[in-house]
Amino acid sequence: MKSVFKIFDMRTAEDINKIRCSICNNEGIIAFQINKEKNEVSIIYDNYFVTKDKIIQCLEDMGYTVF
Repeated sequence: MKSVFKIFDMRTAEDINKIRCSICNNEGIIAFQINKEKNEVSIIYDNYFVTKDKIIQCLEDMGYTVF
């Protein structure tokens, strides 16, 4: 599956690194791309291992607003 998430408060390189680590810690992530200018993260994942809700929860647990 592929999903695109808007992340409201992604501003610095440190934010991008935190988001990258948060996404990589989930089993089933195949690929992802972070676009700082659009505040978007595109993720390709295997929904057998991880769900869209789980990804959102991981990002929100890091303190980011996802919509």
